[in-house]
Amino acid sequence: MTADTRRFLNAAGEFLRADPARNTVILTVTEDLRVKAAASARALFGWWQPDGEPVGAAFMQTSDYPLLLSQVSVPAAARLAGDLTEARRRVPGVNAGQEAADAFAAAWRDRTGDTVAVYRRIRLFRLGELIPPGRWPDGMARLAARTDRDLLARWFGAFAREVGDPPGQDHRGAVAERLDYGGITVWETGGVPVSVAGRTRAVAGMVRVGPVYTPPEVRGHGYASAATVAVSQAAQEAGLREVVLYTDLANPTSNALYQRLGYRPVEDRVVFSFAPVRRRLGFIRERTRGLRPAGRW
Repeated sequence: MTADTRRFLNAAGEFLRADPARNTVILTVTEDLRVKAAASARALFGWWQPDGEPVGAAFMQTSDYPLLLSQVSVPAAARLAGDLTEARRRVPGVNAGQEAADAFAAAWRDRTGDTVAVYRRIRLFRLGELIPPGRWPDGMARLAARTDRDLLARWFGAFAREVGDPPGQDHRGAVAERLDYGGITVWETGGVPVSVAGRTRAVAGMVRVGPVYTPPEVRGHGYASAATVAVSQAAQEAGLREVVLYTDLANPTSNALYQRLGYRPVEDRVVFSFAPVRRRLGFIRERTRGLRPAGRW
């Protein structure tokens, strides 16, 4: 385990780049940190490497987000939960494939007494042949500009609230960063922005689309579809081999939308949330946060 992004990529980069679609989040987050030459004091990374064998799994945990696991064996997932609790590393949940998530959550619950609940089920999609909408809405796509920054920060915040992301994020900073590399496309009609589609930095021939947001008062006109197609097509024309996105499986509208545009399912993941339970005397368990762990991960 390490908080050093460079050390993590030196050890696990080849493993991650071998399957950039499934490892999209770890790759894009570490790429952002690499480009900015920055480190997050609250970030932790790790890789699983049995003696004499290549790296077989990796994880990332940043800020208040659940720990994100790559494809990993059940024993390794359970071992990681043990290593983290021994190191007094507090995590708010886990994001992984079902079997690995179950194993991690069970081991975590056994060691901490935390309650475990399903927070979200998500599906990864990969773009096959792009299928434009049968009928385009009024308007046109354009890259967002700095004059859009305040509006986009509000929209990014609204999107985060709708999907239940952790509060307190710096949406103005996130927007400014994406504007620097052309990572936001606006669909506008009559010169007025009505929808937005973002994308990550490209890494290992892969880019992830998102967030895609349309304010509630102008939904139902196909603006989100048009913005998504514009971003997806630009990524393909730039020569990127993998264009991916995530959907919430509880949202049938978005799942159907992206499949109509040519996105095909790759894998499902579950996100569990962890919460301390009250002791018999009524006190909430408290654990040390942020200590760097030592272990085989």
